[in-house]
Amino acid sequence: MNRLVNRITMKNPSKEKTMTVTNGEIQEGGKIESLKVIDLRVHLANERTFLAWIRTSIGIMAFGFVVEKFVLFLKQMSVIIEGSTIENAMPPPQGYSAVIGIFLVGLGTLLVLLAFLRYKKVEKQISSDTFKPSSILDITLTLSIFTVGIFLVTYLIHSL
Repeated sequence: MNRLVNRITMKNPSKEKTMTVTNGEIQEGGKIESLKVIDLRVHLANERTFLAWIRTSIGIMAFGFVVEKFVLFLKQMSVIIEGSTIENAMPPPQGYSAVIGIFLVGLGTLLVLLAFLRYKKVEKQISSDTFKPSSILDITLTLSIFTVGIFLVTYLIHSL
């Protein structure tokens, strides 16, 4: 049986470590881990993060759709409560629900695109072992949701 043995020296500011790599396995202090398993775990973590961003985007788009259709709900409720017919129901109020809803659907769509770009960028960085964290997607989502939240609170206060 032919065994491939390589020595790897890792530079650490506190101390220098020497590990033995045998047939794709790292041996350090009695600990053995497969290089392929480590690589696979990192790629799977990247994929889970991507899917979490996709779920968030779908949720934002669904919320935007609900906000946009809220005027229709109000019109239907006026028919039920006032006993009027569809023809003489109150006209849709002039509000910002359509604008907010469309903005949220657009934001969700933009987040899907940014999540995919981030996923591919991180995948490439993982493969080339040059990962550098980036928080542009986090900042975009935080600022967007914060802005929408402030706008919704202001809108609800003025509608009282």
